[in-house]
Amino acid sequence: MMKTMSSGNCTLNVPAKNSYRMVVLGASRVGKSSIVSRFLNGRFEDQYTPTIEDFHRKVYNIRGDMYQLDILDTSGNHPFPAMRRLSILTGDVFILVFSLDNRESFDEVKRLQKQILEVKSCLKNKTKESADLPMVICGNKNDHSEIYRKVRSDEGENLVSSDENCAYFEVSAKKNTNVDEMFYVLFSMAKLPHEMSPALHRKISIQYGDTFQQKSFRMRRVKDMDAYGMISPFARRPSVNSDLKYIKSKVLREGQSREREKCTIQ
Repeated sequence: MMKTMSSGNCTLNVPAKNSYRMVVLGASRVGKSSIVSRFLNGRFEDQYTPTIEDFHRKVYNIRGDMYQLDILDTSGNHPFPAMRRLSILTGDVFILVFSLDNRESFDEVKRLQKQILEVKSCLKNKTKESADLPMVICGNKNDHSEIYRKVRSDEGENLVSSDENCAYFEVSAKKNTNVDEMFYVLFSMAKLPHEMSPALHRKISIQYGDTFQQKSFRMRRVKDMDAYGMISPFARRPSVNSDLKYIKSKVLREGQSREREKCTIQ
């Protein structure tokens, strides 16, 4: 099964087995969107804009194989608990973000971790899956002075000490400290190519889309590079209905593929 995306005359086919969803969760104003922005384009925005729910897609050509990573940047207010549960059900890898200078945001991460484990455990019991659950707990704003710190490092480390598929990082989205390392470890735990990390692939424009999926694709000026990433600028979040059908098909065992609704670039 292939997923198809198109942009004008450009069509990208990604095997369903190489398509993943990363879900970013946490309280408001902890820097979730800033971390996503660092991942996608290496930038940091000082101005705070509340997130309702943002969806991004990045497509990779790694040694001739196509991969797709959908990124769900969720609201910190979670006004719709059912939507949050659905986001967890359809997620493959998770980043839970709190602010090192905000104790309440750390408590929220602990609640989220518990909810993810419970929801995913229920799904595993129904589908008989044995897949791992890669997760990073991320303490953001470590560029702030220690006098403002409200969460000790050992408290964060204790949350992941009993799970080999869970890691703890203290980062600064503003200073871009430990962000690349965090993604490298997350993708390694998920058994994804480490080249999906921001620092380990060449970022290219959608204008190269026509030849991007060719196994021989290689930019002339970067002859030693065999990993490329391209942001899909007009990707739309798959509908709630398609996500529900995806979960239902897994529970009913109507198929073992990782099929989700196609997302078209227009």
